[in-house]
Amino acid sequence: MVASVAERLCQAVGEHDLEALVGCFDPDYRNETPVHPARGFVGPAQVRANWTQIFGGVPDISAELIRTAVNGDELWSEWEMQGTRRDGSKHLMRGVVIFGIRGDRAEWARFYLEPVDPGTGGVNEAVAAQVRPSPVS
Repeated sequence: MVASVAERLCQAVGEHDLEALVGCFDPDYRNETPVHPARGFVGPAQVRANWTQIFGGVPDISAELIRTAVNGDELWSEWEMQGTRRDGSKHLMRGVVIFGIRGDRAEWARFYLEPVDPGTGGVNEAVAAQVRPSPVS
């Protein structure tokens, strides 16, 4: 039952079924985005607003549920979402969403899905950039 929430969510994205998608979330749903704390929100109304914008901006969006793991009422899920934006540019996001499941709905999530950065440079440049002192303002 726990893993079926991610499967239903993936199917709803693939079918662009906003009602089925929103139905995957508990009325008390809480979303935390630890890497971007200001993006957290409460309630399925924001889920609806987000996906209305996504379906409108990426009309051919598709989702792939790469893998899942269940630990009690927690569902760990790895995702890839891709499509083409209205301006013709590529939309590609990958990452993990950890869900807390109550019944047959997501009660909370820790959201780590991010746009793919196709940039140049390897791991050495990325690590150096993370530890380089910030410029003084």
